[in-house]
Parts: sequence; structure tokens; C-alpha cells
Amino acid sequence: QNMVKNTERWIQSQQYRKWDLRCLKLQPLSPVPSDIEISRAQSPKAVDVLAKEIGLLTDEIEIYGQTKAKVRLSLLERLKDQPDGKYVLVAGITPTPLGEGKSTVTIGLVQALTAHLNINSFACLRQPSQGPTFGVKGGAAGGGYAQVIPMEEFNLHLTGDIHAITAANNLLAAAIDARILHENTQSDKALYNRLVPVINGVRGFSAIQLARLRRLGINKTDPGTLTEEEIGKFVRLDIDPSTITWQRVVDTNDRFLRKITVGQANTEKGFVRQAQFDIAVASEIMAILALTTSLQDMKERLGKMVVANDKKGEPVTAEDLGVTGALAVLMKDAIKPTLMQTLEGTPVFVHAGPFANIAHGNSSVLADKIALKLVGEKGFVVTEAGFGADIGMEKFFNIKCRASGLVPSVVVLVATVRALKMHGGGPNVTAGAPLKKEYTEENLQLVADGCCNLQKQIQITQLFGVPVVVALNVFKTDSPAEVDLVCKIAKQSGAFDAVPCNHWSAGGRGAVKLAQAVEKAANQKSSFKYLYSLELPIVEKIRIVAQKVYGAQDIELSPTAQSQVDCYTRQGFGNLPICMAKTHLSLSHQPERKGVPTGFILPISDVRASIGAGFIYPLVGTVS
Repeated sequence: QNMVKNTERWIQSQQYRKWDLRCLKLQPLSPVPSDIEISRAQSPKAVDVLAKEIGLLTDEIEIYGQTKAKVRLSLLERLKDQPDGKYVLVAGITPTPLGEGKSTVTIGLVQALTAHLNINSFACLRQPSQGPTFGVKGGAAGGGYAQVIPMEEFNLHLTGDIHAITAANNLLAAAIDARILHENTQSDKALYNRLVPVINGVRGFSAIQLARLRRLGINKTDPGTLTEEEIGKFVRLDIDPSTITWQRVVDTNDRFLRKITVGQANTEKGFVRQAQFDIAVASEIMAILALTTSLQDMKERLGKMVVANDKKGEPVTAEDLGVTGALAVLMKDAIKPTLMQTLEGTPVFVHAGPFANIAHGNSSVLADKIALKLVGEKGFVVTEAGFGADIGMEKFFNIKCRASGLVPSVVVLVATVRALKMHGGGPNVTAGAPLKKEYTEENLQLVADGCCNLQKQIQITQLFGVPVVVALNVFKTDSPAEVDLVCKIAKQSGAFDAVPCNHWSAGGRGAVKLAQAVEKAANQKSSFKYLYSLELPIVEKIRIVAQKVYGAQDIELSPTAQSQVDCYTRQGFGNLPICMAKTHLSLSHQPERKGVPTGFILPISDVRASIGAGFIYPLVGTVS
């Protein structure tokens, strides 16, 4: 009987648990203090308390300090039969360089849903890069009374995921250069003795080496039986240095590293080449972290990363270099999402942080999947796609949803009067400079003229068959007439609803109307569809995105881009989705063209591939 009772108790403990969430009280001040003052004035709950409130078991969390915890992936197995909640994406119109508040809306919306309407909800956000944090843009924790707290923990190291990516990325970069050096300076026999050494009198291939032998068509397991020719094939990757696409990374805006020369020490025997540093979040390993579905899947993707071509034009991968296991072990903790909380004590996952202009710009598939199980069938998971809907949202649907198999219920499209005035012909908005009077005084004509960009972004959302709710992020300089005009035009243009939001100054209470509109829209039938079939040729997929999403007349590939497309098609990578690297400041490739540009030819200067992450990325115009 005891055995039966214990088993019943254990089974009970493994079931989905209803939330028992104690929200934190907010007392908004007027005028609104600075973000850091607001963040520090609130006392967050201990993270183990929050974890228990939302039904996590003690062995499913790894605590980092008082306010952060990693969540283990074992939870997905425990709750695999639990139905998913509703899935909401927050996207935006084409922004000013100041950003229009998508993170703030995301957090305001979950605070409203959970703290004010008593509906389970989770926000899933990207981890910010130190580049923008220490640059003009600043942090990414939301703002005002809609923030993730503590904001300095969120904005700085968090739990070290970006550092892990930097370590893994640079380990691979070091392995590439070291391999070229050794192949240039040693005989086949010496290389073979180094790669397959005699240990305690025994010589054996490792699992990763046996896999390489099989790929080469050599079906032998005893190192002593390889012929000289087979040894040569096995030890030489023959990397062509001019084709290396794998760069070193650092998570700082350090412009003097954009072009560098490596190999200048005497020990490098004159092997000098031009290279560069990218920002850490642009590493393919970041994209893999964001798109992976399990530890095993991540390991496979890391192995598939193409770093260069050999002298015959065939791809060379991380697996060929034998470092897949080392990369995976460096990433073993980074794969777990980090749990934090909003100012009102509602749960947030922070995980992965690819930029949306040069990468696919969405937080991780794993965080979304875990959150969808935790909120329960009637709950909501709200995630955010970077920059305008033409970039982050398009990639969310065509890349992230393909990887995850998840289907969104609603898109929330964030607009501001400020950005609409810019699209209507207002003066330039420059980060760090005070706004011109057009932006601080009522001007209905500019707003009406600029709504063309909002209408275009609504149309882009409708291409995917998902209902759209417009959230107008209200600033204190916006007049009631301007706010009413935007909401009226949005509804006329096909939005399910359009709602002004005051979460920045009032917290979740200021986004209750938005939360109610999202809940209604989520009950609509979604007829979700992808924009293109993966079977189409690479150029055709680029053309579809350029014409249907950006409104281009056509595309024009440079000779370099065309030869890369031919090369990837020949290598068998033609059926991957497309991730356009393009300016976020215009629907076109020219940042100064606001509103809805038409009649332009979209120039594709180069095409690259992230085979591990699983997409081809064309570089549009002069994007760096």
C-alpha cells in the first residue's frame, strides 16, 4: 500500500500544476522616473518562489543569484501531454533609430494579462547584446513601468550565454587557422600521428573520426590498416583560406576590429591573412541556440556549420575539424532558458539574442515551447520579433515557425505617432539629438500621411493569414486627436482592432484594453501559411520576399552573389529558407527612404549560408 501511495504521490507531483502567482503591487509616479530608478524601487520575488508559483519542480531549476534561474529541458518531457497555450507575436512598423517600444509593449501586455485579468502569461524576450547596451540604443528590458527586473542583471551578463557563444565561436576560429598551419608545415604521416596518437600502446579512432572516415567512403576501423592515399585523404582538409567565412567575435562595438590581419607572429611561419571580428550575437552559434529543439539537435547543427570550402570547392564543416563535441559542451548550459520576472512579478524567459537586421531576430524556440506548456491551455505566451514586421516578423514565420512547428494565434503590431510622422515626411530623427517640433506638437496631416507604412505592415501580416491587433504606444506629447486618427486608420486597413496603450506610464493597467483585444483576436480562426515553398530555387525565394514583403519591383544579384547561389545550389543547400540581411530603417535597402517606397530594384551584394542554423542569408545593399 505504501508503494502504491508513494507512486500515486509521485505521479501527482509530475502532473501540470495550476499557477498560484502572487503579483507585485505597482504604484506609478508622475512624472515617470528613470528606468533604473523604477527597477530599483521594486523588490523582486526570490526566483525559486516564482518558479514554484508557476508549477516548476525544484529539480527543474538551476538558480543564479537571487533573481535568475536556468530552467532544465527535462520539463518538456514531463509536460509533453499538456496542451499548449496561445502564441502571440509582437512586431512593429518600420522604426525610427530610437525604437518604438516592442519590448515595452510585450511586457505591458503580459503584466495586463496576468496581474490585471488573471490569465496565465509568459513573456519570451531576447538577451540584449552589450553592443547596443553600451551604444546609443541602451538596454532592452522594456521601459517605464513595463520592465524586466532587475534591469541591470538583464542587460549585462545575465547567466553568461553570450560569453559561452563567444567562447565556442572563437574556439572554432582558432581550430581553423591552426589546422591550416599544421597542414602547411607537416607531412601526412606526422599529421596522422598527431590526430590518431598511440595512447598506452593502443591506437584508436574516436567516434567523430570514424564518422569522417565514413563520409570519405573509407569503411575501416583499425588505424593500422589505412593505405597512404587514405591517410592523406583523412588528415588533409585542404581549406582554401580565401573562402573562410567563419570570423572571430566579441560582444562590444569595437570598430577597429572590423578588418584585421592575423598570423603576424614569427611562430605562424608567414601564414598571414586578412580577417575580421563580428559582434558576438551575429555568430551562427547564436542562431543555432535560438532555433534548436534539443541538446542532440544542437550538437548536430553545430557539426553542420560550414566554415570554408576546400580547394576542390567542397564545403568544410565543424564536424570535419573534429570540434563538434567541444562546442556542444561549451554550450550545454546556454541551451537552458533563463527565468526572470516583470515589475509586477509575472514570469519572463530570456533566451538567445540574434539581431533582426543581420540574423533572424527572434528569441529561442525552446523558451517558447517550455512557456507554452507552463501557461496551460487558456494561457498566453507573448514573444517579440526584432525591428519592423517586414524583417523580424517575416523571419519569425518563415524561419522560426518552420523550425518549431508552432503556429501563432495573433500578431500585435506596435506603432508610435512619432514614427508615423517620420514616415509622413517629418524631419530626420537622430539618436541622441532632441526631437524637432513636428514630433512634439500636434500635426494630423503628417500622421495621416505616415499611416501608409502602418497599412503596408498590416498587409504583410495578412500575407501569413494571422489576425493583427495594432498597439499604439502612447507618448506624453501625442494629442488625443492623433491617437484617435491612427486607431481609426488601422481598423479601416484590416486590423482586427487598434488600441492605445499607456503601460509605460501606468504598468499593466495601461495595457488592459490591449490584453482584452488580444484575447478576443486569439479566438479568431487563424489560417496560417508560409510565404514560399522551400523547394523553390534560392533566387526565386529572395524575389518573393523582395516583391511581396518589401514592395520591390525586382532584385538584382551582383556577380559574387550569383556565383555563391550557384555554389550553394551545387552543394545541396538550395532548399533552405531565406534570411535577408537588410537595413531596418526602411522597407527598401536605402535607410533614408521612409513611408512605403515603390519601384526600386533590390540589390543583393553577396549571399552567405548558415547551414547549421538552416538558412541562406543574402546581404542587401551595403549592410555590414
